[in-house]
Amino acid sequence: MAEAKTKEGFLTRFLKKVGVNCAVRSPWIIHMNAGGCNGCDIEIVDALTPRHDLEQYGILLRGTPRQAEVLVITGPITLQVAERVKRIYEQMPAPKFVVAVGNCATTGGVFQEAPFVLGGIDKLLPVDAWVYGCPPRPETIVAAIANLLGKIKEDILSVEKKEVKE
Repeated sequence: MAEAKTKEGFLTRFLKKVGVNCAVRSPWIIHMNAGGCNGCDIEIVDALTPRHDLEQYGILLRGTPRQAEVLVITGPITLQVAERVKRIYEQMPAPKFVVAVGNCATTGGVFQEAPFVLGGIDKLLPVDAWVYGCPPRPETIVAAIANLLGKIKEDILSVEKKEVKE
């Protein structure tokens, strides 16, 4: 009996380490424009090109939220798109992270006083990384996502340490 428990413990620890490595080394992102001028969208696409090379971190752009761990969102959150953004976030597997790109996604930008705009994405979802600018430079987007990868690793390892203590 004790021998089976130690093997199970070893297998569980091994799978957790593999999961940490996979989550940190190859996070898949999904990009969503909540409405805006598309300036930030162009910069995100530029960050994915070989010149700035987000793929060096193992990051791939996916077309479905069911395959992505990171939601990269641009544009202000309007009443019309709020439920859709929430639905996409709920469809993502755990652990899931949100990156707000551009002034519109972070604060509502020039649209923040409009009656149909809720404001930034933080009014609707928890945000893990902020990228300010109108539009932000691709280097800033790459730096924010690289910092997010470090945060992901710390979060996963801290959860693992808490589980070991109990």
